[in-house]
Amino acid sequence: MESNTIQSAFSKWKIGLALLLGLSVSFFILFRSLSKEEYKAVKAGTGTHVWVDVNKNGLVDFSNPKEFSPAPQGSFKQQTAWEVIADIEWSAYTYFWLFMAIVGMFGRDLAYMWRIRILTKKELSWKRSFYVIMLWEFASALAPGVVSGATVAMFILHREKIAMGRSTAIVIITAFFDNLFYVIMVPLVFLFVDAHKLFPQHVETSGIATAFWTGYSIFAVLCLILYLSIFRFPHLIKHILNAFCRLPFLNRWQQKANQTGNDIALTASIMKKEKGVFWAQTFLATCISWTSRYLVINFILQAFLHLGWIQQTQVLAKQFVLWMFLRISPTPGGSGVAEWAFGELLGTFTTSLVLLAGMAVLWRLISYFPYLIIGSILLPRWLKSTKSI
Repeated sequence: MESNTIQSAFSKWKIGLALLLGLSVSFFILFRSLSKEEYKAVKAGTGTHVWVDVNKNGLVDFSNPKEFSPAPQGSFKQQTAWEVIADIEWSAYTYFWLFMAIVGMFGRDLAYMWRIRILTKKELSWKRSFYVIMLWEFASALAPGVVSGATVAMFILHREKIAMGRSTAIVIITAFFDNLFYVIMVPLVFLFVDAHKLFPQHVETSGIATAFWTGYSIFAVLCLILYLSIFRFPHLIKHILNAFCRLPFLNRWQQKANQTGNDIALTASIMKKEKGVFWAQTFLATCISWTSRYLVINFILQAFLHLGWIQQTQVLAKQFVLWMFLRISPTPGGSGVAEWAFGELLGTFTTSLVLLAGMAVLWRLISYFPYLIIGSILLPRWLKSTKSI
């Protein structure tokens, strides 16, 4: 069952589909942005167009030609996509912040490796932790956002000779801390940043807000269930698994679920006796990982837009909304949804569709595609090396 699950998760057709979909979306948004003319605000009297509020919403839509009318000495200037690209300044400043974006990804993975070593009591070396985290991220990149790679992670840890029940408990604990970070941070974000600045401005904000808070509520409830399972009622997961396996089409897994439930309960009973420093380190590693993940976008935007502290805070805050879009995505690695959400949420920081599309693709090149490449390279070596572990 373990080998079948791993082979199914990392099948060639899934890798091909993820690459095809990801590259297709990236090429599409770049092609669409390059095929449009844009307008930018200039010093009054030096432009070629004036703004006409066609839709009467009080917002300047720089990518809509109907919003601008030719006029000498106007306040806006028409630009082609290639003129926008030519105006981009590539300097040491730009390269530094792009380098920091890559550092952010390294920080994310190092923190994940640290966390898995904490949870496995350092039974995994740094090298084995690297394999586990890279393959875990590889599985997540191939799976829809609503599925994630958690199920595969259990089998990855089990193949590293960690008991299935303990592997399952470790994955549950990582899910708990990931959700805990999100559940705690979202209220803080909305406390310091106005809600209307966090949601897309060019779509129905009330619908997006409702979907966001519905998703947040689900994650908060899930976090509570995981907390009770780990720290209060270790047998809770066992009861939940057994309840599901009583369904006619799942009852053949009743015995396996019961055994796994017992293993999880035993591991949870042991882990809840851990000292406070154990949990503090686990949560600290989680915070470092997620913060590093979010800062990647901040660094990319800083490379091209030179944002101030207040704007950077807004960028960081908006990513908690962006992450919700990724979690509910039905596509592998959130392809399509991620790029759309990036544009909708961060379009307030630049009027250029070309620049926005380029930054979205750059973000995916740094934060998504490397896991597909690295995972494909590591998988055969890992499968071979774990045969004798």
